[in-house]
Amino acid sequence: MIVKFALVSSFIFALIGMVMTLVYSEYFGIVPCGLCWLGRVFLYPQVVLFGMAAYRKDFTIAIYSIVLSGIGLVIALYTHYLQMGGNSVLPCPASGVSDCARRYVFEYGYITLPLIGATLFVFLIVLMLFLLRARREESKLKV
Repeated sequence: MIVKFALVSSFIFALIGMVMTLVYSEYFGIVPCGLCWLGRVFLYPQVVLFGMAAYRKDFTIAIYSIVLSGIGLVIALYTHYLQMGGNSVLPCPASGVSDCARRYVFEYGYITLPLIGATLFVFLIVLMLFLLRARREESKLKV
C-alpha cells in the first residue's frame, strides 16, 4: 500500500512545502535567512524529481531523496537550534538580509518555521525508507 502512493504522496508534500515557503516569503514578506535558503535548495528539486518519478514509476528516487532530505534536515535542525537561543557554531550566512536566529513563527513554545521544514524532511526520509524496504521485500519474493 505504501509503495502504491509513496511517490505521489512525496510529490504532494514536497509541493506543499515549496508553495508554503514561497507564500511566506512572497505574500507575507518574510525574508528567508541564508540557512533557510539552503534548506530550500534541498527541498525544491525534490518536487521536480518526485513528479518525474511518480509519472515514470521510478522508485530509484528514494536514495536521492534520502540524501537531499538528510542534508535539509541537518540545516533545518541547526536553524531551529539557533532560533531557540542556541549559540552559533558557524557564522550566519545572512549577509544583512535576515538574521538566522529571528523567529517569525513560534507556536506552543517550540514550533518554528525551520522545525516545520525539519518535520517535512523527516516525513520524506521515513516514507522513502518504507519505499526502499517494500521494494526490497518485493524483489525477494520474485526470486
